[in-house]
Amino acid sequence: MLIPVTDPSDPRLADYVALRDTSLRKAIETERGLFIAEGEKVIRRALEAGYSPRSFLLAERWLPGLSDVLAPHEDVPLYVVSEAMAEAVTGFHVHRGALASLHRRPPTPMSDLLGARRLVVAEDIVDHTNVGALLRNAAGLGWDGVLLAPRAADPLYRRAVKVSMGTVFSLPWARVDDWATALPTLRQAGFTVVALALTTDAIDLDAFVAAGVPDKLAVVVGTEGDGLSAHWIAQADAVVSIPMQHGVDSLNVAAATAVACWALR
Repeated sequence: MLIPVTDPSDPRLADYVALRDTSLRKAIETERGLFIAEGEKVIRRALEAGYSPRSFLLAERWLPGLSDVLAPHEDVPLYVVSEAMAEAVTGFHVHRGALASLHRRPPTPMSDLLGARRLVVAEDIVDHTNVGALLRNAAGLGWDGVLLAPRAADPLYRRAVKVSMGTVFSLPWARVDDWATALPTLRQAGFTVVALALTTDAIDLDAFVAAGVPDKLAVVVGTEGDGLSAHWIAQADAVVSIPMQHGVDSLNVAAATAVACWALR
């Protein structure tokens, strides 16, 4: 259903309006049960993962490259626009010239991930870029899934999806059932819970690895500003820190997660 569109106020393009307005997008995407995929690779990975499209918004130059994954969805509206039109609708320069609106799936329950061996658990990480990078790190370094506290950013928000390079579609992730009891639930499921934090009694990551890495492990990381809450630190089996030099006390949360995932893989 190739549909040329030249009017940026066309109501059929409502799913793609103001993609940089985070507050507006949260309301739109929650209300309509959708998320936006940006770029050829991300769209391809979403479709290959079985997500159902609502519509596509593509510059003409992307039609040949996506023809194989678009073909099974010939009943889905495909709005063909100029790149200037895409910018007028979305509010930013869509440099990859390709967008898709897809249906969200029902949330994965936390219980589905309790049989894993390696989990990353993110408390209140609110930056979508960090959430996307964390998912990509966990997937790329062979971990089994990610659990997110209720206030952590949405992994299906456009920016998180883009930074994750589509790994959000293949790596299992879920919200914890309850912030207060999430870590005891993991411990009851057989996980050793390791908090990545700067405390006076923290064990160097090197020393923790040298002592023997547990078979089931959950690494817990905290929000960008204050790190992990005292409540979650107190519930962990061990507190671990990455040895630092040159007066630097810590790394960005996504970078720190990558280091920990590599060391504890």
